[in-house]
Amino acid sequence: MADKDLKSIQQARDAVEAASLAFKAVSAFSQAQVDDICQQMSLAALGESARLGRMAHEETGFGKPDDKREKNRFAAEDVWARFKGLRTVGIVNETPSVVEIASPRGVVAAIIPSTNPTSTAIFKILISIKSRNTVVLSPHPSAANCIAETARIMRDAGVGAGLPPEAIICLTDPTIDGTEELMKNKQTAVILATGGTGLVRAAYSSGKPAFGVGPGNVPVFVERSADVEKAVADILTGTCFDNGTICASEQSVVVDRSVAGAVREQFKAQGACFLSPAEADSVAKVLVSPQRSLNPNIVGKSAEFIAQLAGISVPAGTRCLIADCGGVGRDFPWSIEKLSPTLAFFEVGGVDEGAELCQQILHFGGMGHTAGMHSKDRAAAIRYGELMPAARVIINSPTTHGAIGFTTDLPPSMTLGCGSWGGNVTSDNISPIHLMDIKRVAFETKPINRVAATHAQSVGTPPKTVTPRRPDRKEIEAIVDGFLSKKLLEVPQPEPVKQASTTPPPTVIHEINESNSAQDRGIPKPVDFVSEDDVRRAVQNGEKIYISKKTILTPSARDLGEEREVFARI
Repeated sequence: MADKDLKSIQQARDAVEAASLAFKAVSAFSQAQVDDICQQMSLAALGESARLGRMAHEETGFGKPDDKREKNRFAAEDVWARFKGLRTVGIVNETPSVVEIASPRGVVAAIIPSTNPTSTAIFKILISIKSRNTVVLSPHPSAANCIAETARIMRDAGVGAGLPPEAIICLTDPTIDGTEELMKNKQTAVILATGGTGLVRAAYSSGKPAFGVGPGNVPVFVERSADVEKAVADILTGTCFDNGTICASEQSVVVDRSVAGAVREQFKAQGACFLSPAEADSVAKVLVSPQRSLNPNIVGKSAEFIAQLAGISVPAGTRCLIADCGGVGRDFPWSIEKLSPTLAFFEVGGVDEGAELCQQILHFGGMGHTAGMHSKDRAAAIRYGELMPAARVIINSPTTHGAIGFTTDLPPSMTLGCGSWGGNVTSDNISPIHLMDIKRVAFETKPINRVAATHAQSVGTPPKTVTPRRPDRKEIEAIVDGFLSKKLLEVPQPEPVKQASTTPPPTVIHEINESNSAQDRGIPKPVDFVSEDDVRRAVQNGEKIYISKKTILTPSARDLGEEREVFARI
């Protein structure tokens, strides 16, 4: 065992080294080169989707070959169709003030699970190369052969279009130690981790940027306004697809009590089997291990296989086993994530009670992943979504298909982030966008220093040297006018002389004091301060402004007054 671990560690080191060298070439590819390579890989994987699906089923024993073929098709065709037009080279977005430039990250460590081995491998290879990265795959040991074959098919197609062979490498001797070396290697740039909670935690503790995805324990609420027949059909489609191996598949059904009878009848009519309390207890013993964790022997198995394993008899053709569940938690095995066509059944009294129970199910296992609801009431659906600690809330659709973007407009993905609820770095459906760094070239829009020349610069033109600028004469005058006007208002003014007649006072700006000075002889007293407004009033009224050497004139008042000859000096 020690020799195997050492071999795996060395293989991981060699793979990262080779992929790092290949990255130098891939990172320099043009958009046309990248897209042509991905197009050829997509077509190759699509052409082999059925064979790879059979290989995955035969090697792991999980799911159904036809459903695995469809997942492979989805990863090869739908994912590529969504992202083929995405710019991942050079300028990817541009405004007059900000230019965004894509930069690849480097070597992607792609951890591939046994539940969805070939489809996840197709997906991660495509999004890695599309974003101009190279990728090293670490397969789950129980699915090593089908994953390696998937990588070979896509690598051969890529090489034919100009991809370096070392841009896609699959480890052939995967061990826990080898996977840890891959994740922690100094030349690994980013980790895409799909697997159990332990693996995801290891990815986040590796010291590398990581996109890990947690488990799903998806509750779906059937609200009283739902189309019951369609709701049941959707739930069965989701939980039975590939025997429940997708983490977004329905695990518990929470039903408004007012429509519970109709829902039960529809489940029976569409191939589900409700178990008696004794039968449910027998199945519960095979759903979980003695440690109350999920029994791996029932993962991805059919309802009839699980019933037979539990020693109970169900009708031939039974699609799904359903049991009434009395609560949520370790003492209620049916409330866990079962990854099989088995559903816990709960009845509640309305939306608030239903939302509360769905929250409990997510808290028990599946925080941040996915929740579902069937309702004709849009407002109720949005309210339910606000209450769910889940990144994806799927309305009126199988959660299995809706969460991955198969039946909704969510980005198509085989790796679903669970956000901070699930301890993940993102709540997004992972895509090529997450494997790029975006550089932003930002041009000044709120200057600290004025530019002497025209401020507007065309994008790509080097900005001109910024130098401090002297304010012009009019700006200085305006500043002085404002300052002196304010100061003058603060100085106490003498009360005006009362006029003997009712005639309005003249607009000539001067004062007559009753004294024995020159003013006694009718000579006007010069004013202390003159603003531009004073000059304009005098001009308008045809009057003079009497000033002396001590009179304060604002620059603009002096210019205008001298121009209009309104000053009389005394």
